[in-house]
Amino acid sequence: MAGPQLHLDRSFDGEPGQPVQIAPGVIRITAPNAGPYTFHGTNTYLLGQDTITIVDPGPDDARHLQALIREVRGRTVDAIVVTHTHIDHTELLPKLLRHIDAPIVGCGVHKAARPLAEGETNALDAAGDRLYAPDEQLRDDDGLHVEDLEWRTIETPGHTMNHICLFDPNSGTLVSGDHIMAWSTSIIAPPDGKMSAYMQSLEKLLPLNIRECWPGHGGPVKDPSTFIRALIEHRKGREQAARRALEKGPQTIAEMVPSIYIGLDERLVGAARLSLFAQVEDLVERGEVTTEGPVKMDAIFRLT
Repeated sequence: MAGPQLHLDRSFDGEPGQPVQIAPGVIRITAPNAGPYTFHGTNTYLLGQDTITIVDPGPDDARHLQALIREVRGRTVDAIVVTHTHIDHTELLPKLLRHIDAPIVGCGVHKAARPLAEGETNALDAAGDRLYAPDEQLRDDDGLHVEDLEWRTIETPGHTMNHICLFDPNSGTLVSGDHIMAWSTSIIAPPDGKMSAYMQSLEKLLPLNIRECWPGHGGPVKDPSTFIRALIEHRKGREQAARRALEKGPQTIAEMVPSIYIGLDERLVGAARLSLFAQVEDLVERGEVTTEGPVKMDAIFRLT
């Protein structure tokens, strides 16, 4: 029996720089870095009321910096949390720390899923923040105290290998970074990301009874448990589509994309190639697909 169908939700309330109270003790401020990969912009979350924890400072943008400073003025900031080290989530950190004295906690340093193959380049090399160094790394099931609540850390590698989410078991709220988003599927781009790790991280969330989900871009994920199951089925569908494409004969990733991503926005072709490469790389690791030489984007792939 087929699982739930994936229905993306591109609705969004609020404007860049505008504080939006999305739940008691949770404010979202969206940075003005809209684009095909960031939607309306990167979401920064402020958890707490009198004592604040900032989640994902966002890009280096003076307007976003001033919006955050205005919102926290007169209140204590206990910690600045980073879900993962793509610069649209971390780049503002140095300037924010000039105004706010708080420790950096959250994910570990940026790391790749594997070494680069001979002749391979990292398509997202510029997106990774290699200067990020936390004062404290949060690991699986570590607690993060926000006033009288204790959020739990969930390690969710895949989009990046150091990705984490925050979960409040009392309310069933998940702050999901780029692991789960309502408006789009997450890009998985080797060697920064890894498809098998991403799939395992999705499965890891299913037992949690998540009732609310606040992502790094876009609006809330509605009915998160159903949405996560639909994401899993969607990725399995892409895997099947890759097999069907290769049944027609050996192909490169670029040759496979048009038959799998029908009607794709030209601005997203690069992202589609990267995510399909992650899917095919996983099939190679499982022995279902092969190639001569290193596994890289421009290799010719064939069914085993």
